[in-house]
Amino acid sequence: MSGTTARRARENAARSTRGRRRKGRTPVQPAEAVGSRHRRGRGAYAEQGDTAVYDTVILVPARNEEVGVLMSLKTLAAQSRRPDLIVVVVNNSTDRTEEFARQFADDESTPRTVVLNFPNNPHKKAGALNYGLQWLRESVGGRLPSKVRHVLVMDADTELHPKFIERARNVLASDPELGGVSAACLGRTGLWRNPWQRFLLGMQIIEYGRAANIRYRQDVHTMSGAGSFYRTEALQGLLDWRGQVFWEDHRNLVEDYETTLALKESGWKITANQLCIAYTDLMPTLRELIQQRERWSRGTVDTLRRRGWTKFTWHSISTMILGLIGAAYILGWGSSQLVRTAQRGFDNYPVFLLLMLGFWVVYPALRVRNLGWKAMLVEAVLLPELVYTVVRTYWLVSSIVKSYVTRVSAWK
Repeated sequence: MSGTTARRARENAARSTRGRRRKGRTPVQPAEAVGSRHRRGRGAYAEQGDTAVYDTVILVPARNEEVGVLMSLKTLAAQSRRPDLIVVVVNNSTDRTEEFARQFADDESTPRTVVLNFPNNPHKKAGALNYGLQWLRESVGGRLPSKVRHVLVMDADTELHPKFIERARNVLASDPELGGVSAACLGRTGLWRNPWQRFLLGMQIIEYGRAANIRYRQDVHTMSGAGSFYRTEALQGLLDWRGQVFWEDHRNLVEDYETTLALKESGWKITANQLCIAYTDLMPTLRELIQQRERWSRGTVDTLRRRGWTKFTWHSISTMILGLIGAAYILGWGSSQLVRTAQRGFDNYPVFLLLMLGFWVVYPALRVRNLGWKAMLVEAVLLPELVYTVVRTYWLVSSIVKSYVTRVSAWK
């Protein structure tokens, strides 16, 4: 970053809680993120003492989020432990996102909020997050751990549970080896307008709820982009290693997963917590849902191909393979048994098939019992889950194929 830009950033911090409109910079292209697998020492950053200026800083990248950004920011103001600073990075937006963010910043009852404008961001969400971190580093004078203890990254279409920050801090305080704690994501309810949307959104709600129940407390697949609470020592370690936290490359479709792997490769542990809840938007149409999941799945496959089979990727690779096998089994066996039951009823069914069918009625229902009896009933019926499995299998298979035969187009 040039001296003029750096000076402008310092003037922003001193002059206004909102920041000022600044010209976008093009972040320096990082070295390939997979270039090292060595454990990075943490001793240099272990001593924070009482010197932190900010206990918790929130980074909110926002691109064309005029509908939800104000609601998301209000959930931060309503936290039981309020953040010391909120940094909103408005990037490549063509709507009123910046206007609404500044409206929140101007409210004297809200936490201190800085709104940065980054209109020419070539590196998607990763670029916006690194831009916000660069501004934060300049405002505190360089290294993060000496002035900031925690950084929370969240999407601008997400609402956090009122005790999210309080609980996430407690989780990190419980183990000094933890570099971050991920949110348990739940879908917002009551957004459907017709029966098809009710089915589509309802299955996504069940999917999110089921995932929140089965996520590993240790060695989780990925830190959620909707809400991830980081220890600044871990982030500074990535900065010292490769110059930036989030890998800036147009091929990086899943900056949260890539960063999760980088933290693990640096020697940090990652966890998720069911009490750290983030409520996120769902996709209202089939087209939007497939586009979103293809981006997630294709980005994951791309990252796994670059990394290869390692102690940090084997579980994700195995899960993807087992997912394909499981989908084929469910679609094949499940569909045939439903057709047979519809034609002949339960007459002449072998006992083991009845037991198998009973298992697939009871087990899926029990997995979503925390979502209530309606979700359990939907899963027990089997047919809705079979239909959704067809959609899920499509985006998984198409993502794998696209990863091998097509290039990732630049984001505009």
